[in-house]
Order: sequence, then structure tokens, then C-alpha cells
Amino acid sequence: MENLTNINVIRDIFERHGFSFSKNLGQNFLINPSVCPKIAEMGNAVPGFGILEIGTGVGVLTHELAKRADKVVAVEIDSRLIPVLNETLAEHDNVAIINEDVMKADLASIIRENFQGLKVAVCANLPYYITSPVIMLLLESRLPIESVTVMVQKEAGKRLCAELGTRDAGAVTAAVRYYSEPKLLFNVSRGSFMPAPNVDSCVIRLDIKKEPPVTVRDEKLFFSVIRGAFSQRRKNLANSLSSSMNMPKSEVTEIIKTAGISENARPEQLSLEEFAALAEIFYDKF
Repeated sequence: MENLTNINVIRDIFERHGFSFSKNLGQNFLINPSVCPKIAEMGNAVPGFGILEIGTGVGVLTHELAKRADKVVAVEIDSRLIPVLNETLAEHDNVAIINEDVMKADLASIIRENFQGLKVAVCANLPYYITSPVIMLLLESRLPIESVTVMVQKEAGKRLCAELGTRDAGAVTAAVRYYSEPKLLFNVSRGSFMPAPNVDSCVIRLDIKKEPPVTVRDEKLFFSVIRGAFSQRRKNLANSLSSSMNMPKSEVTEIIKTAGISENARPEQLSLEEFAALAEIFYDKF
């Protein structure tokens, strides 16, 4: 296939298939030829691996993944892209396209049916509006995957890869750290896309942990405590948790002290171990 990062080639393909960009789907297609090879190389697209791709665009990343991995299964929500992909990916016999919404798809079944005998990794160029929901879906589903390599908005990548205990940390940071080891791979300028978005991007990789770094009796409560703690970032931990857990501040303050945490602490200062300690004490209270 001709160079799929060439603007004129892309426009010609789109015109022949009557395709136009959808703002609702957050479609920004890569036209920087150096980006997708790097994503594929850093995203476990190697022999012995199957790659689950989320969102295909015109197939630029899919093409690079298919050249390196044993098999690629791409989940693409936009049915208008299917005939485009049938053309742009025609040379690859190890690619399957599934026309579904990833948030509704049975990803466990897709992996089980398509990647027998292979290790599995996820690669994606995610629309900004759905970054966190897709990442949390992948992590919380506990799919048999080795890593998740994604292109995200630069600010989102900064939060996702932040160290707990720093200003950039948030509830999603704690969740990502619970399930994986995040790493910022490289930045991508807004000019690398067509149409160009208003912000820069970055590529991150989440290496999935075999076991969580902390043990809690009630995972749902553990994440409720984390979300509650970060629900009012300008307030200290006691005020945020008092409101979110619907408990008197005095009682929450005692729980915080019992966990060995300063009553004036702010949520971004806490480690996963401290959140786990809080969750265990709340568990005994309920």
C-alpha cells in the first residue's frame, strides 16, 4: 500500500470511499511517518505476540503492528472505515477488523478466540475524550495482556504516569499504579495529525502487574476511598473523605490518624499503601 501518512494519499482514499472526519468520534489521523513504527516497536509488536488494537484510523499503526507481530485484531467503532481498511490493509493476512464499540465489546472473548498460544499486548491511538474510560476498562477487566501502549493527550499522559505523592497525581494515577507500571515513552506534536488537534500528545506504556502492590479485602471500597479522597482536591483528606463517605469529620479524622496519616494530609501526598490502610479501617467500620 502507498504511504498512509501522505496527506494526498489519505485524501484520495477518503474521496474514493466517501469518508469524512467525525468530530463526535474524536478522529485525528496520524500523518507523521516516524510515530507508528516507534509505537509498534515499543508496544510489544514482536514475534510470539498478538496485538489488540483499539481504533484504526486509516490503518497506519495497524500496518506497522502487522509487519512485526504474529496477529493483529483491531476494534474499530466507525463502520465507514471498514471498506477503507479493506483496501489499506489488503496486503496483510494476519489482520482482523472487528466493527464494534470497544466499551461494549467482549474483549476477553476476542482475545480467547483470536490469540491462542500468543502473548497479548494492546496498542491504541485513543480519542482524547475516551482515554481514561478505555484504559480503566482494560485494567479493571484483568484481561490476559502484557502491556497497554497508547497515544494520549500530553496532560493526560502526565497524570497517568505521575508518581503518587506528587502534585500531578490523581485518582486515575492511583488506579493505574495499582494495576500496572506506567512509563512515558515519547511526545508527539499536534502537527503529527490530520486534522491537527489543539493540544500535543504523548505515547505511554502500562506494563501490567501480575499481582497488585497492596492487598485489600474490598477492592471496590478501596477505589471508592481513592475517588472520594480526590473528589475535592482543594480540601484536605479529612474534609474530602467526610463528604464522600458520608461520615462525620471527627470520625474520619480518627480513621486517618489510626492509619498513621497526618490529619492535614492532602490526597496527592498519599501512597497506595496509605490508601490501602485507610480502606481496611473503613472496611471494619461498615
